[in-house]
Amino acid sequence: MYTANFALAVVGALFVPVSAALIKERIPADRLGRFNARHEMGTQAGMLLSATVGGLSVQSLGAVPLLVFNAGTFVVSALCVVATGQGPGRPATAPGTALPTPAAAAAGRPLGFWRLILLYAQGSVVITVFNALLPTAVIGELHLEAGTFGIVDALGCLGFLAATGAYRIVARRHPDLRIAVAGFLLCAVGLVLQSEFGIAGYLIGVPLGAFVFGQARIASRTMLMASADEATVGRVFGLANGGGLAATIGAMFLVATVTDHSSTRYGFAVLAAVSLVATVSAGLLLRTPASGRWHAPAPQYGPGTAAAAAGTAWRSSSGASAEDRRDPVCPGGALPRCDEVPNARLEET
Repeated sequence: MYTANFALAVVGALFVPVSAALIKERIPADRLGRFNARHEMGTQAGMLLSATVGGLSVQSLGAVPLLVFNAGTFVVSALCVVATGQGPGRPATAPGTALPTPAAAAAGRPLGFWRLILLYAQGSVVITVFNALLPTAVIGELHLEAGTFGIVDALGCLGFLAATGAYRIVARRHPDLRIAVAGFLLCAVGLVLQSEFGIAGYLIGVPLGAFVFGQARIASRTMLMASADEATVGRVFGLANGGGLAATIGAMFLVATVTDHSSTRYGFAVLAAVSLVATVSAGLLLRTPASGRWHAPAPQYGPGTAAAAAGTAWRSSSGASAEDRRDPVCPGGALPRCDEVPNARLEET
């Protein structure tokens, strides 16, 4: 069993960066936000549903049929990946030319990958530790039945589903950075408050927390994916996944120690504090001084186009004409329209 779990963990660690690269390669830039919303909703809702369905299946059918069914889901996933077909061709790379690392790519960008990774990865820590604390609180401390825990879990799933639709509306009026920071902060507040009101607090707080957490998770994932090109996106998400797993070990040990010496109420508070520190740190580092908005990096163009863009002056004085007051990301006619820039959120300074 240990060997099987280790193999599954290795496969999962490899699948996360590869699937992110597959998405970046296949999904057009103007659909990236919508796709990430659906992807994150499916992932988080599946995690919540699996606990409920798995628990009921073990009680009624036993462990072996459930493990066989779980193995079948991997086969279906493999068939879905094969069904995507061949991807678009990539430009040939000169022999011996190494692909840029995330750190090297981040050096030439207005925002480093590490800050976005911090914002995204802390969400993995929150959801993993929360999934360990919730059954301990509902079943272990409140002494309620597994069915009650299943209801709380199902309501959390509904919260994630609602977050998908809400993100598409909220993202039209607010930048992703604001959505991510506000969502994670509200989730931290909910972690503290929900444990103060017994089962009623969990029945109300879990779906509300999933609602704001889901939107923050989608926004942070979209920012991280938009900041990397196809050559580095796999390694960027690999770093985010590895960092999140490593941080989860420390956070789980800390929260478990606090919970063992007190109660889950304080465990949720410690988890909220960890999320609060990571969110505030990443949010302050990512906030631009001029406008407070996160700006997606400009796409990479050929040498001629890049030179034309670099040679175009950006003037914002009151005497500048409408012709001259063009977008700093798309100043020249040789570049695509600004609404075609991947996930860019632009405003005049």
